[in-house]
Amino acid sequence: MNTAQAKMHSSISWAILAGMAALFLFQGVPVRSGDAAFPKAMDNVTVRQGESATLRCVVDNRVTRVAWLNRSSILYAGNDKWCLDSRVLLLANTKTQYSIQIQDVDVFDEGPYTCSVQTDNHPKTSRVHLIVQVSPQITEISSDISINEGGNVSLNCMATGRPEPTITWRHISPKAVGFVSEDEYLEITGITREQSGEYECSATNDVATPVVRRVKVTVNYPPYISNAKSTGVPVGQKGILQCEASAVPSAEFQWYKDDKRLVEGQKGLKVESKAFFSSLTFFNVSEQDYGNYTCVASNQLGNTNASMILYEISEPTSSALFQGPGAVHDGNNGASRRAGCVWLLPLLLLHLLLKF
Repeated sequence: MNTAQAKMHSSISWAILAGMAALFLFQGVPVRSGDAAFPKAMDNVTVRQGESATLRCVVDNRVTRVAWLNRSSILYAGNDKWCLDSRVLLLANTKTQYSIQIQDVDVFDEGPYTCSVQTDNHPKTSRVHLIVQVSPQITEISSDISINEGGNVSLNCMATGRPEPTITWRHISPKAVGFVSEDEYLEITGITREQSGEYECSATNDVATPVVRRVKVTVNYPPYISNAKSTGVPVGQKGILQCEASAVPSAEFQWYKDDKRLVEGQKGLKVESKAFFSSLTFFNVSEQDYGNYTCVASNQLGNTNASMILYEISEPTSSALFQGPGAVHDGNNGASRRAGCVWLLPLLLLHLLLKF
């Protein structure tokens, strides 16, 4: 057979196969209940994106021709591959089974697949539906936000997946309980400082583990002084006035005595401030140091103040002076010292008698 004859033979073969597949596709009789056991395709096939899907069709020795089709496209006719997709493979073409495999399945592979057979009587078809599941993926989420207390907040979280994922919002805070929204959108009206923190968006569809992303919500509010107490100190001792204030952004602190501002570096004074705390230290309290002091905490949203008094108290008792500042009173140590004194007393009496 020369080249021209081979090409003609190949063309005729493909034409025959095409006609056969067309016959299967357009004239095949669907298999009904009570029909012969062939062709019997699988029930619906469900696979995850990226996995392989196997489509099987049960046949018997009465079948003379077989083919797998996807909608109007011929995938395989007998052992001959008609599609150009390298992911589609023929697994089995035997007297009992005709099956193909689709590798690395994607969403565009989803849909109906038809197994067509030709018998001595007439062609018959059986259909199976391929379902492709896709893990959830969050495609869009709000950025971190900073807002003043009392404002309104709108957060959104968009996700894709098959089946369509369920989206929930949860406040990540020790004071928060459970979910705050079961929707793509989370609306907070008149937000309070207790509602600040991280909000977690979760997308789930039972195909894979839920996908989570977080948004940080910062609630700004003016300073609030939570602790400021007057202190009594003896003359000549060390004294400390303390002021605690919560605020976002963090407060800046200033100290005043009457109307005069106190600054770091003044003789005998030390001003130390951190994010939520400030202290005024007197290293050697004098009579002139006693009086009324004011702590002022401020940020760009406002300011607040609290007054406290540094007042004089009596000197510590002699026992306290003997122990010195910061001495720790311990019951066990006291008992030991008393025992030591009882033991030393006879020795002191003996010493006095010998002396005289």
